[in-house]
Amino acid sequence: MPEVSSDGDTVVGYLSGRFPDDADSLRAKVEAGEVVDSAGRPVSAESPLVPRSDIYLYRDPPVEPEVPFTMEVIHRDDAIVVVDKPHFLATTPRGRFVVQTALTRLRRMLGNDQLSPAHRLDRLTAGVLIFTARTDVRRAYQEMFRDRTMTKVYEAVAAESSTTTFPRTVTSRIVKERGSLQALEVAGEANSETLVEKIGSGGALAHYRLHPRTGKTHQLRVHMASLGLPIVGDSLYPVPREVAVDDYRDPLQLLARSITFTDPITGAPRHFESRRSLGPFGS
Repeated sequence: MPEVSSDGDTVVGYLSGRFPDDADSLRAKVEAGEVVDSAGRPVSAESPLVPRSDIYLYRDPPVEPEVPFTMEVIHRDDAIVVVDKPHFLATTPRGRFVVQTALTRLRRMLGNDQLSPAHRLDRLTAGVLIFTARTDVRRAYQEMFRDRTMTKVYEAVAAESSTTTFPRTVTSRIVKERGSLQALEVAGEANSETLVEKIGSGGALAHYRLHPRTGKTHQLRVHMASLGLPIVGDSLYPVPREVAVDDYRDPLQLLARSITFTDPITGAPRHFESRRSLGPFGS
């Protein structure tokens, strides 16, 4: 056991000696009742130190850059909650983002800790995102997305092309190695497929509708880049470029426009659409 302060025969003394840089905040947590023993009883400033006993506390999360965009609830019932996620908001807590995530925002907004994502959208992608509202229905909706028994439609903005004809189906083998930021197209049997349609033009840019028929990581971004039409605002494809995590000036112009499915609980048809627009193109 490391050397502790003069009141090292108490829990507070031991913790202050073990973590001297955090001594003041540790004492504040004890005073607030946020440090407890293995039975869940709050530790006081006078609680004696018991060798080999367990003490529990939650460290303060790192300071997160605020994502200054709203997330609209577009549907809510007793089984699911559907939101229109903005760009730059992660789906679930991960890495440096805990509070600034769709899940945490929604749980706080609705006061429901049972909320869980039925699927995920990348932090940089906006659009329709579905959460289950109860633990007993979670599996049914998650399996629907796993088995791809729903139809998802995306939209994107990329450069206009005078050499590529549309609609066009893109197939390739995509792999993403652990620790690598980029997914790569490699030789071998195709495991990804996307139908790409052009639905509008505006000067040097065009508006595309994307129909992913598989669900590989970064599939739409990879396939558009493989056509020589990387999505506007993409900081990863075709070549990574460094962008500060709180730089919101150039959002990825990729939108999960709609999701259509037969409800796995009720059997009713369901269709949800984002109300957002991309770049110069209205919804």
